[in-house]
Amino acid sequence: MKQPTTFLYEQDAHGIATITLNRPERLNALTFEVYRELTDIFAALRYETDVRVLVLTGAGRAFCSGGDVHDIIGELFSRNMEGLLEFTRLTCELIQNIRTLPKPVIASLNGTTAGAGACIALASDIRIASEEAKIAFLFVKVGLAGTDMAASYLLPRVVGLAKASEMLFTGDFVSAAEAERIGLYNRVVPAGELTAATRAFAEQLARGPAFALGKTKEMLNRELDMNLQTALESEAQAQAICMQHPDYREAYEAFVARREAKFR
Repeated sequence: MKQPTTFLYEQDAHGIATITLNRPERLNALTFEVYRELTDIFAALRYETDVRVLVLTGAGRAFCSGGDVHDIIGELFSRNMEGLLEFTRLTCELIQNIRTLPKPVIASLNGTTAGAGACIALASDIRIASEEAKIAFLFVKVGLAGTDMAASYLLPRVVGLAKASEMLFTGDFVSAAEAERIGLYNRVVPAGELTAATRAFAEQLARGPAFALGKTKEMLNRELDMNLQTALESEAQAQAICMQHPDYREAYEAFVARREAKFR
């Protein structure tokens, strides 16, 4: 896999990879190059068998403040409709690659999370946040629809239609405590405990059955728009597939032997 140049990437022996957005002086604002490399690395990680869990975080006092005002927003005024669509489709491709990566993605929200940064966090599977990690879907504040990067698709499914409408209509910041209360954040911890809390959860998932976790994420995505009958049949097929995987036998043999399962 090609090593990125616009953010930091680390991978450890536990199967945990960490992407750190690394423009702290700009609150980790996104550029065209960062968008492209993030999109490409999420695509490449599908084939990195040594990676079982991905952690996404930011350097400094922000997770991500969204698109860079000068490098992206200012430049977009020079584009025609075709050029604008090229950019907006790139941002959507990033969300697609996050959602279809068959591995858990944990957003470790170390600070301000806004605009496109909020959408990236929303597209992640788990959000663990520091108490300083306020969040806002800012798009209406700059004259855009609050429907960017799957926000109007995913947010109602996470927090409900009424709360999602309020957040997308106003673009106002929501505190970390409120985000946890409405179910947008899985958990909120003191800033000094964020790295350890994220690490503990990532290690728990990394010890789990990677194939089954990937299948779980796949089914969560697929069943968003299914009726009950279709969902039940799809789950029956998914479970039958998992029953043929070596991890299923390993879990059984570990239970019988009263030992911890060692999944591949």
